[in-house]
Amino acid sequence: MTDVTSSKSTRRPHHWRHDLIELAALFTAVVVADTIAKTIVKGPEGPYLLVFSAIALVATAGFHTWWARRHSHAPPGPTPAAAPAPAPVRGSAPDGAPESTGTALWRLRTTVDDTPGSLAALCTVLARLGVDILTLQTHPLTVGTVDEFLLRAPTGLSAADLARETAAAGGRDTWTERADAHDLVDTPTRVLGLATRTALDAAELPLALRRLLGRCTLHSIPAVSLTGRPTGEEAPVEGVLEETVMKLRDPSGGTLLIERPHLPFTPTEFARARALVELDARLGPRVPRSQDVFTLPEGNEITVRRADQRDRPAARALHERCSARTLGLRYHGPVGDADRYLDHLLSPRFGRTLAVQTASGRLVALGHLLWDGDETEVALLVEDDWQRRGIGSELLGRLVAMAEEAGCESVYAVTQASNTGMVAAMRALGLPLDYQIEEGTLVITARLDPTARRSEQTRPQARRSER
Repeated sequence: MTDVTSSKSTRRPHHWRHDLIELAALFTAVVVADTIAKTIVKGPEGPYLLVFSAIALVATAGFHTWWARRHSHAPPGPTPAAAPAPAPVRGSAPDGAPESTGTALWRLRTTVDDTPGSLAALCTVLARLGVDILTLQTHPLTVGTVDEFLLRAPTGLSAADLARETAAAGGRDTWTERADAHDLVDTPTRVLGLATRTALDAAELPLALRRLLGRCTLHSIPAVSLTGRPTGEEAPVEGVLEETVMKLRDPSGGTLLIERPHLPFTPTEFARARALVELDARLGPRVPRSQDVFTLPEGNEITVRRADQRDRPAARALHERCSARTLGLRYHGPVGDADRYLDHLLSPRFGRTLAVQTASGRLVALGHLLWDGDETEVALLVEDDWQRRGIGSELLGRLVAMAEEAGCESVYAVTQASNTGMVAAMRALGLPLDYQIEEGTLVITARLDPTARRSEQTRPQARRSER
C-alpha cells in the first residue's frame, strides 16, 4: 500500500458544531422567508424587499462556499496516539545507512563472545545499516562462536564498512566476500545435494569438498609415489585439523590435504568434511553406469563411457598397442611401466576419465580431466589406428563440458607444437585460447564459461543407454 491516500476517500471526524450551524441556518431561512412573504403580500415596499432578499441569498451562498473551501484545505489534526506508525518501505535505508537504489549479496564471518546478547548487538548494527540477514550459521569454538551470515546489503555499503561496524559491535577476525545466487540455498539442502552427488560418483568427492568449504585447494597425496616409494603421508582415521589445514584419510589410500590460507577451518566444517569422506568410504568404488554410442563420420559406432581402476587391464593393453611417438606426445617422454601412470590417472581422487571402446569391446582411446590444485588439465591418448577420425575432438569436447559443469574457470593441455591433432582439437572448441611455450612444450589454456552448462544429452549424433 502507498503512503498517500486520496482526499476524496479520507474520512474526517464528525463535529456537533456543524449540525448546530445547519439547524440555525434552516431556522433563520424559515423565519426570513415567512417575513418576506407577508411583507410582499401586504406592504407597499414588496418589490424592494424581494430584490434585497435576492442579494442576501447570493451573499449567503458566497459565504458558504468560502467556508467550505477553507475547512476542506485545512491541515489534518494530530494523529491519535493509538494509530500505528506507517511501515517503512522495504529496501529503504534507515538513518545513518548509505542511500542506494540496489542491493548486493555478501558473505560475512566473524567471531563473537559466547555471551547472551552478543549476537543481538551484531544484528542491531546490521539492521541500522539497512542490511537484511538471509541466513545464519553458528560454529561453536572452545572460546567464542563463529557466526557466518549471508547478507543482502545496499550497494553503497563496502566491505570495509561492514568490517568496521561489525568490529564496533564486538566482532573480531571478520572476513567478508561477495556472494551470488547459488549461496541462497540453505546449508542442510546444499549438504544433502553434495552427499547425493558423492554417492552416485566417487569422482565427485573432491568437488563436493571444494563446494562445501568454499575457496580452498585440495591435494590428493597417494601413500605410494609413482616410483613405488612410500610418501609417508598417512592421516589418522579421524583426521587432523590445524587452523587453515585439514587432513583426511583417503579411503582409496593416502591423504586428502585441504588448505584454505585466507580463512581458518572451524570444527563444524571439519565434521562435515569428514562425514562426506566416511560416506565415500562406505560406498566403495563407483562410477555412473550411463554410456553414449557415438557414430564416427566413416559410419563406425563407438561407445563413450566413464572409466575407473577396474579398466586398468584394458588401458594397459591400449598403451602396449600405441607407438612410441604416440606415447611420447602424451607423456612428453619415454614411458616405462604404464601401470604406475594408470593407477594415478584412473583414480577418482585425481579427476575423471572417459574411455572409448569399439563394438567388439576393445579400448581404443582415453581422455582425462585431472584436478591440479586450483587448475584443471585435459589429456588425450588415442590408439594410432584410430587417430584422425574425430575421436580426440569428441573426447575433448566432453571433458570440457564436464569441467564447465564442475565450475572450472579454465582447462589447459600440455603438448608439443608438432602434435597438430591436439592443437586442432583445442582450436575446434571455439573458446578463447592462450598459448605458452615452456621448455620446449606447448601449454594451451582454454578459458571457460562456468555459467554455460554444456549437456552431453544435446549431442545429436549420440544416443545414451544403460549397461
